[in-house]
Amino acid sequence: MLRSKLRLVLLALLTAPLFAGPCENLATVKTVGWTMTAGLVAAGAFQPSAAPQIGQATIDYKKLPGFCRVQGVMQPSADSHIEFEVWLPASGWNGRYEGLGNGGFAGAIDFGGLADALANGYAASSTDTGHKGSAIDGRWAVGHIDKVTDFGYRAIHETAEKAKAVMSSFYGNGPRRSYFSSCSNGGREALMEAQRFPADYDGILAGAPANYWTRLLASAMADALMLSDPAAYIPAAKLPAIQAATMAACDARDGVKDGVIDEPSKCKFDPAQLLCKASESDSCLTAPQVAALQKLYTAKQGFPGHLPGGETGPNGWGDWITGPAPGRSLMFAFGTGFFGNFVYQDAAWDFHTFQADRGTKVADDKFALALNATDPDLKRFRDRGGKLIIYHGWADAAISALNSIDYFKSVQQKMGAPQTGEFVRLYLAPGMAHCGGGPGPDDFGQGTVAPDAPQHSVSNALEQWVEKGAAPNQIIATKYKPGNPRSVVRTRPLCPYPQVAQYHGSGSTDDAASFACK
Repeated sequence: MLRSKLRLVLLALLTAPLFAGPCENLATVKTVGWTMTAGLVAAGAFQPSAAPQIGQATIDYKKLPGFCRVQGVMQPSADSHIEFEVWLPASGWNGRYEGLGNGGFAGAIDFGGLADALANGYAASSTDTGHKGSAIDGRWAVGHIDKVTDFGYRAIHETAEKAKAVMSSFYGNGPRRSYFSSCSNGGREALMEAQRFPADYDGILAGAPANYWTRLLASAMADALMLSDPAAYIPAAKLPAIQAATMAACDARDGVKDGVIDEPSKCKFDPAQLLCKASESDSCLTAPQVAALQKLYTAKQGFPGHLPGGETGPNGWGDWITGPAPGRSLMFAFGTGFFGNFVYQDAAWDFHTFQADRGTKVADDKFALALNATDPDLKRFRDRGGKLIIYHGWADAAISALNSIDYFKSVQQKMGAPQTGEFVRLYLAPGMAHCGGGPGPDDFGQGTVAPDAPQHSVSNALEQWVEKGAAPNQIIATKYKPGNPRSVVRTRPLCPYPQVAQYHGSGSTDDAASFACK
């Protein structure tokens, strides 16, 4: 008994952070190439200076514990001005560090993500990646190539290094384990970290990664140009008819008719069946609209096409692809924002001048190195024990889930399928839209570090894999009633690709226990 107690005491001494000094003293630490200020924030006293951007979490800041808030500025180049923050629990640090990513064109600190991490005992960091602005505004890139480099990969890496230095100064030791989690552009940042800076993080969670950045936005521009034609444009009023047709064709092919297409890549749907037979109405498509829909489902500019099943609802095609009118979709904003401000360095660029093949080549030549995170060689990350989980919604209207499959397969081809399975997992969520939402179960702990059973939390499953060597198998996704997070509509297992959830043939189809990964 005495030996057991002594072992517990020694373990506590080894894992407990050592306090190195008051928060305010951090400002006196000598730094090179960056500066910081620091101050204690009392419990419940913090209020964010701006509303959350696309993809950033909302939280009740009044429930936050006290913490040491570090605000820093880095200048790795003459034209760099990268702002970042590190939040350090004043007490109860769990020894873990959570790095947060950015959606869209970035431009803001993710206070919601910092708060979520802090509330659960993590030290955390976030950066604006070197500029300020809306996540859909790329005008900051005109005349600022160094800032594009900061956005592409430098800011996230530099923030990780500085955050660890801050933790060492405050606690007397660095983090026991380091994690990175983000979605969309943040998923691109996540893969960039694994590929370029494998020592930054032990575990990485990459959601719906925009990692083939130049080709994704070249494809978006091709779609935007096509849909700018009034005859080809598909209005929101016609999206329900399209989704009804795709569901009729493919919903039940998995043995369960539930309003979700489990593997839309295997859906055999012909848009021509929607061709108006008489006068045009919202229940049919004109010939130019049929041709446009077919092209939307088709790969272009070296990037996979959109998939059937996510046409309607919030975070669906009406937001990302078609928009409320021609030239009003989010992918139009990102496509024109990238080509106008990054590629052609002209905020007044006319998208009608876009030539798909030529524009794609120019984008690749200028920015593939800085922005694309497509390198399949993850040997350095694997060799230091890193673990990577990628997740993607099958109903993602912004970035085709086929892109994540393509990257995963490229890693398998480079490193071998068995070897890849030792440190990489890919989970595809049927019916989930971009990073969340959609008709299918879309909550599996991907947007929080809150402790939970690893069977229900991909974040917790990643930690178990890194810290205990327990490789994740199925993860349970939950669909909650809108506006009521305590009311469960449906649960369903997410399976490590290429496995899929198959119905046993008995039991409730709304219960994950009625399915098995096969």
